[in-house]
Amino acid sequence: MAESGKTKETMKYRLAEAMKQCMKWAPVEKITVKEIVEQCGTTRQTFYRNFQDKYDLINWYFDKILLESFEHMGEGRTVYEGLVNKFHYIQDEKLFFRAAFKTDQQNSLRDHDFHLILQFYTERIEGKTGKKLDDSLKFLLEMYCQGSIYMTVRWVLGQRKGTPEQMAKSLVEAMPAQLERVFRELELL
Repeated sequence: MAESGKTKETMKYRLAEAMKQCMKWAPVEKITVKEIVEQCGTTRQTFYRNFQDKYDLINWYFDKILLESFEHMGEGRTVYEGLVNKFHYIQDEKLFFRAAFKTDQQNSLRDHDFHLILQFYTERIEGKTGKKLDDSLKFLLEMYCQGSIYMTVRWVLGQRKGTPEQMAKSLVEAMPAQLERVFRELELL
């Protein structure tokens, strides 16, 4: 019998919670799928039915958090508000993000976060303008997103101090002028 979507989603959240528990006593690269499924009270087969590996699990969970933090941006909210939401979610899940951002293994969260945020901003710009980004703007957006991820990781790892609001303000102020102009024209700032 096929697993329902809701049941599958519930299992994914259970596995994510088990991963978070494991992160309390071990770095991500040392955690095994065996430990995750034991903590969850399920089987390896169930794990692999849902995820390719532990990094796929981390990225799935991050997607859920990121999508929640940005869900209202498309309804007229600003980049600043979206970033504040994101940083509050990160703060609420600090243990998870600290452990996940410490690794640069395959499917790393840093790389995944970059691609998700780049896609998010690209879709917002292209959706409001009705046309593809030109190469110059795409370059600026990629550079801005990379810098944003770098500073987010420093903040999560405790190497940069500040509230979610201060971090969001700093990232908005660091936006390249040409990109800022586009975001203002599109009422995203």
